[in-house]
Amino acid sequence: MGSAPLPAWPPLAELSLHPGSLTGRQTMAEFSQKRGKQRDEVLGGTVDFLLANARLVLGVGGAAVLGIATLAVKRLIDRATSPRDEDDAKGDNTCLEESWKELSLLKATPRQQPRTPPAALTQPVSLAAPLPAVPAGPADAGPQMSPPLSNPAPLCLTFQEKLLAFERDHVTIPAAHVALAKQLAGDIALELQAYLRNKFPELPFGALAPSGPLYDGLQAGAADRVRLLIPLALEGGLWSLVPGLDTVARDPRCWAVRRTQLEFRPRGSSPWDRFLVGGYLSARVLLELLRKALASSVNWPAIGGLLGCLIRPSVASEELLLEVQHERLELTVAVLLAVPSAAVEEPHLLAWPLEGLAGNLWLQDWYPAEAARLRALDERDAGSRQRLLRLLCGVCRSHPALGRLDRSHLSQVVLHLGEAEAEWAEAALGERFLQVLEVLIDSLERASLPCHFNPDVNLFGGLRAEEIDDLGFALYSGLQAPEWLL
Repeated sequence: MGSAPLPAWPPLAELSLHPGSLTGRQTMAEFSQKRGKQRDEVLGGTVDFLLANARLVLGVGGAAVLGIATLAVKRLIDRATSPRDEDDAKGDNTCLEESWKELSLLKATPRQQPRTPPAALTQPVSLAAPLPAVPAGPADAGPQMSPPLSNPAPLCLTFQEKLLAFERDHVTIPAAHVALAKQLAGDIALELQAYLRNKFPELPFGALAPSGPLYDGLQAGAADRVRLLIPLALEGGLWSLVPGLDTVARDPRCWAVRRTQLEFRPRGSSPWDRFLVGGYLSARVLLELLRKALASSVNWPAIGGLLGCLIRPSVASEELLLEVQHERLELTVAVLLAVPSAAVEEPHLLAWPLEGLAGNLWLQDWYPAEAARLRALDERDAGSRQRLLRLLCGVCRSHPALGRLDRSHLSQVVLHLGEAEAEWAEAALGERFLQVLEVLIDSLERASLPCHFNPDVNLFGGLRAEEIDDLGFALYSGLQAPEWLL
């Protein structure tokens, strides 16, 4: 395409007119207008040529992009070379609006799929040494199947969804395992009761009854212990309970079991009088008696062979623990001497390895009251407090720094929130979980976690300062990124 002839230069006389005169201004304007038209024709022809060839190579979408870019360059050249008058000043805003419109059109222009090049262009160039030909399939084999798309990336899960996944994978126990664990615990209870009757026929023990989270629907994973209570059948009228604050130990967690009616029933008239220390039934003496019997007198290999499992008493622990290994599960049974309550308002007492002046006292067992209260609250509003407790126990047990938080600590916090908060549906589990972390952090800062049933009992009273710091740091980090706890 040939280029247009350049315009002839005007006579020198016309150019020498004074620019301030009217004739000079008209002549200069006419000259600039003619020259601008000639330049527009040249640029327009160039754009048409580029666009005509761009459609062949780039397609419609590419040609649109190139055309808009060329138009923008052309406007920049016009704006730089042409004199600025009032019309250009008024049209600046119009040009800016058109540029934004062109940009929006450019974004809205659909990208065309690149055309398949001709077969002649796709064939490889033949080399000097011919390559072995690859046998081709039949020409009418049908259209080629596109490669399968890769699986989409998994969506980011919310903390609520991650919490439910943790419950499914680490907290929930198969029903078959629960049934097997209950069967093993019941069989061990029967064998142990038969042994105690033969070994200590003079001591009136009550019926052994397995209990604990496994029986109350609070089992969190397979690590929770089965509580095997050995109740002491104390004679009515010969024993009374004394609060721990009224003893020399001054411990609100404990109670003393005092022997009474000595003037009418002297010492020796009760089979439990042999375990008296200073006029009180000693939990420490009874624990030592039962520990020696379980470690040396009971034929656990024979009982385990009869039940199809391996039973071994734990020697390292101060508690009376039986480790049960079955081919399908592992189980820990905690053997607990208990003083049952004669009335609902009386406490449940356990023989626990306490230190110092409280060694002969009996520890008050809050578990029955906690489990009953949580069950009653959930039945009232179909809530998920027990479910939250299971999740908390599972998380703390699997975290190396939170192992010091046992079920009693977590149960008390859930009970406190369970009566203070109204929303306990499944959708609020994540929010309540984080709320428990906040309450625990606040309690650790004060080094105080009052018992829900007895505010005088501080459940954090036995923690050292280093343990409080470790727990607080782990809980604070978990509150900032709760997914790390799962």
